[in-house]
Amino acid sequence: MKLTMLGTGNATVTKCYNTCFLLTEENIESTENAEYAENDNVGSRTLLVDGGGGNEILSRLEKAGVQLSDLHDIFVTHKHIDHLLGIIWLIRMVCQQMGQGKYQGELRIYAHEEVTALLRQMADQLLTKKQTKYIGDRLHLITVEDGEEKNLLGHKVTFFDIHSTKAKQFGFTMELDECEKLTCCGDEPCSESCYEYARGSKWLLHEAFCLDEQKDIFHPYEKHHSTVKDACRLAEELGVQNLVLYHTEDKDMLHRKERYTREGQPFFTGNLYVPEDMESLVL
Repeated sequence: MKLTMLGTGNATVTKCYNTCFLLTEENIESTENAEYAENDNVGSRTLLVDGGGGNEILSRLEKAGVQLSDLHDIFVTHKHIDHLLGIIWLIRMVCQQMGQGKYQGELRIYAHEEVTALLRQMADQLLTKKQTKYIGDRLHLITVEDGEEKNLLGHKVTFFDIHSTKAKQFGFTMELDECEKLTCCGDEPCSESCYEYARGSKWLLHEAFCLDEQKDIFHPYEKHHSTVKDACRLAEELGVQNLVLYHTEDKDMLHRKERYTREGQPFFTGNLYVPEDMESLVL
């Protein structure tokens, strides 16, 4: 499986794109006899997580080599505009391609009930009836509950409420194989109530708003975020093997990777990654 960071920045960045990413599975195996076969999306190779804040998502997917016709599964963590508005563009474009006969199959968008309801409302208000007629027919807004399991890309995925102090937000954990998992904590610090999902993860995707030395400049705690030092300490405590930091400020993009890595390494003994936009990692 491959992780591609389409964007790595927080809500107000201008020098990179808002945080969203792709998980791509090169080898999809049928799970006809598996426990989660009812949710199996045979042939689906790519999962998009969040859409950023605008139609830049279309360009990012293109640069990643992903055609809209190849995209059949999306997960939206929460309703903040830097995660949600790109999804509206994708709904518009996929419905348009469905009408033109250019999109085969179905698109499934997973999110908690507040997000699915909002996406439906926004689509009805902003898009044409020629486009929205496919919603509920071939484009499905699928509500997931805290602790609910689905099969995506041939892997068991468990969605969980991160107990956000702002808007309701879900993360997820994906079983990579029988003993390894990837966990995405959304864009807030992993709360103690979610440690059971993150603990022992081979890969942990976690926000880091800024360097600890810059907390008096960026005020991460006021925004319910953490510093690089905080995230690394937590990942070490949870026994994580590989930590990916994202949802950062963008004031020094040229040196962000170097500076974040230097601050984090003393507090985390695993592999620390601070990816750039469009950078990929093999999981």
